[in-house]
Amino acid sequence: MEHESGTLSDRLEGETPSEIDTDFFRTLVANTSEGLLTIDSNSTIVFANPAIEDILGYSPAELVGSSKLEIIPERLRSTHERQLQRYIETGEKNIDWDGVRLPALHKDGHEVPVMISLREHEFEDTRLFTGVFRDISELKAQEERLERQNERLERFASVLSHDVRNPLNIAQAYTDSLRDELDREEIDETAAALERIENIVDDMLLLTNADRSVDSVEQVFLEGIVTEAWQWVSTADAELVIDDSMATIRVDQSQCLSLLENLFNNAVSHGGSSVTVRVGTLDGSEGFYIEDDGQGIPEKYRTDVFEHGFTTSSDGTGLGLSIVQEIALAHDWTVTVTDSSEGGARFEFRFEDDSPEL
Repeated sequence: MEHESGTLSDRLEGETPSEIDTDFFRTLVANTSEGLLTIDSNSTIVFANPAIEDILGYSPAELVGSSKLEIIPERLRSTHERQLQRYIETGEKNIDWDGVRLPALHKDGHEVPVMISLREHEFEDTRLFTGVFRDISELKAQEERLERQNERLERFASVLSHDVRNPLNIAQAYTDSLRDELDREEIDETAAALERIENIVDDMLLLTNADRSVDSVEQVFLEGIVTEAWQWVSTADAELVIDDSMATIRVDQSQCLSLLENLFNNAVSHGGSSVTVRVGTLDGSEGFYIEDDGQGIPEKYRTDVFEHGFTTSSDGTGLGLSIVQEIALAHDWTVTVTDSSEGGARFEFRFEDDSPEL
């Protein structure tokens, strides 16, 4: 084997490409993992190697003789034609031809992100353009995951400042009262409030990790966690009504507390200090709902309310409901907004087929 390899290298050494046996190049092109596609100045495909089929689903025979527009998404076709014609007429490149990132159209209709390096050459007095195609689907998916994680990290500080506010206010209030009189119960309440702050920080750290949805899931009584969340919110004269049919639910308890606290805060801040908030189980035990008898959410805003920073209030932060959606998604729940029976807002949380049921 070494002898044969050495013999081949001896044959190739010092020779120009034109002097090397064409079978060598044919084998090289046929076995490369990158796709090769050659077009003429009319955008007609004159050559494609076997690797193109792995990337775009077309066999070389299906592509040769067709237009390159077959593999270009329709929205980009006119731009491609215009740029090629401009280059042919003026020699001016609109973009760098090395490592161009573009979407290509697969035979089955979906778009494939590819990286293309282009070269111009001539063969038998014909002007040709050859592109080396590399499928970068995995690279693009990784970049998108990193981008989403960075977005979470950018929201981290503002999310913390919002969710920490209520338990911190409680802690400060009890601390102020301790200046006048020490009381064991008040000290315990202060400690509990500060512990809640710590739990919120831990939860937000988990939510910034795109690869980890929830920390620990356990079976808990929904009525108990609803009652606890209500205690952490400044509810004034607001009333909480809990459906008698409430059962148990598998959740990350601390994150579910944050979800409920944000919804209760939203109901009180938009529905007024005397708003009534009702929590219950959806029909068929497929999820749960939280509704109020406040002003409700106009239909045109029902998607926007979950966007980070969206608010209709001059003093709102636009963070509460985005946190709600983050936590719901982390549990593989869907959340929708509709009208309550009394005209207020109703949030429905539904479990996916493989999610834990009530």
